[in-house]
Amino acid sequence: MNPFREDLVTRSSAEPCTLVIFGATGDLTHRKLIPALYHLAADGDLPVGVRIIGFARRAKSDDQFREGLAEVNRAVSRTPHDERLWDGFIRSVTYHCSEFTDADGYARLARSIEAIEAARGGKGNRLFYIASAPEFFDEILNQLRKTGLNRAAEGCWSRVIVEKPFGTDFATARHLNRVVNATFRERDTYRIDHYLGKETAQNLMVLRFANAIFEPLWNSRHISHVQITCAETLGMEGGRGAYYDSAGALRDMVQNHLLQLLSLVAMEPPTDLGADGIRDEKVKVIRSLRRWDTPEKVAANVVRAQYTAGHVDGR
Repeated sequence: MNPFREDLVTRSSAEPCTLVIFGATGDLTHRKLIPALYHLAADGDLPVGVRIIGFARRAKSDDQFREGLAEVNRAVSRTPHDERLWDGFIRSVTYHCSEFTDADGYARLARSIEAIEAARGGKGNRLFYIASAPEFFDEILNQLRKTGLNRAAEGCWSRVIVEKPFGTDFATARHLNRVVNATFRERDTYRIDHYLGKETAQNLMVLRFANAIFEPLWNSRHISHVQITCAETLGMEGGRGAYYDSAGALRDMVQNHLLQLLSLVAMEPPTDLGADGIRDEKVKVIRSLRRWDTPEKVAANVVRAQYTAGHVDGR
């Protein structure tokens, strides 16, 4: 039976793990990650025995952290917020306060994970989700390596999920890749773009390659152009202003999310539907893009603006 609600059956075949979310007080954790985990719990797809540790710098108790998560989940969850289900789910969530640069904080984290695994009867699987500000990626990965949290016990796994932006330019992306590869095996590394999890994005390849009506028409002879619109309904809520001052919308949205959508729209049919086959066709699209490589081309094709305080439609 579903440990979170008695009338739901657990379907998950995934292995339980201890999930550590770095940047747990941020917008991504509150609006995306925790609601997604709650949705898995509601559907019976969250493995029994999962423990979730939120790692962040703000001083909070477990109860304060949980209440903040509940408040946002009530507002944004696509699964209706059921208090009984939530109470069962949130008991698996705890808070760990530490600076990202504090070695002692990672030592305390290691002891907490070891205690969780001991209560399970031995070692266990570990999943580290780096949802912090990008400037802390290096430090978090280095500290995980120094404390040995990246090393899996025999018969277990230790994995990492790295959020975008994956570097701010080519040089920083290559540097981050070296740090990741020095800490985790490639097969245990997941560079995530959550737009690919959206239903519309997932349906694009089915629409294109498994539909006898659209597949022969999806070419320049029948389609004059494609316009990709990303219309945000949110502003700078959740203290994201400081992040946008350094990253900006181009790095936050275009370089990752929108280029992924462009690739799905423009790619040729992959040789197979495995990760490598799809990636290879996406790379061909990216390499064939016409570059705006002069100030004149940029000025003719791009309009940029700066966020500032104000109201639109009374908001």
